[in-house]
Amino acid sequence: MIIIAGLGNPGAKYEKNRHNIGFMAVDEIASRWRFGPARAKFQSVVSEGEVEGTKVLLMKPQTYMNDSGRAVGEAARFYKIKPSEIIVFHDEIDLAPGRFRMKTGGGAAGQNGVRSLISHIGADFRRARMGIGHPGEPQLVHAHVLGDFHKADKPWLDAMLQACADALPFAVSGDDERYQGEVMRLAPAPKFSPRQAARGE
Repeated sequence: MIIIAGLGNPGAKYEKNRHNIGFMAVDEIASRWRFGPARAKFQSVVSEGEVEGTKVLLMKPQTYMNDSGRAVGEAARFYKIKPSEIIVFHDEIDLAPGRFRMKTGGGAAGQNGVRSLISHIGADFRRARMGIGHPGEPQLVHAHVLGDFHKADKPWLDAMLQACADALPFAVSGDDERYQGEVMRLAPAPKFSPRQAARGE
């Protein structure tokens, strides 16, 4: 069994925020793989299902982004699941919009949900980093991540979410490199620097 957690903030106010792309990925996976009904457990909205024979617990922590680790840690302890069997989908400002990267371990790189997870389960979980771009200046980051996606973002956003769900068997089997490659094959996105683009370079 593995845990797939999407990071975000609960409530209608945050639903379409860039920061909630992790929730969006989990919703797409639940739909694509016909997971069971959503219910409240582990301070989260969870649903259970299978991806090509592997049991998966999908989680959307309801603790708010900055305390995500509390919810995921509770589920991991309950099921005795190791960090290497946990995949976390989250927004990544240092990747261009639509770019996708898998990474295991490392620091939080300013992502408070990831920081919370590290404090609760250690650093060695698998991160599915979903590019949302950088606004160009540090003081603009907060408003950027808590701002809604624009209509113009819909094509690349929908493509990336669908690709993350369609290619999921590779991640579930533990082949993160193949998963990353397949997501980018299904949903190619320009590899420009988010900071340069924000400055119009």
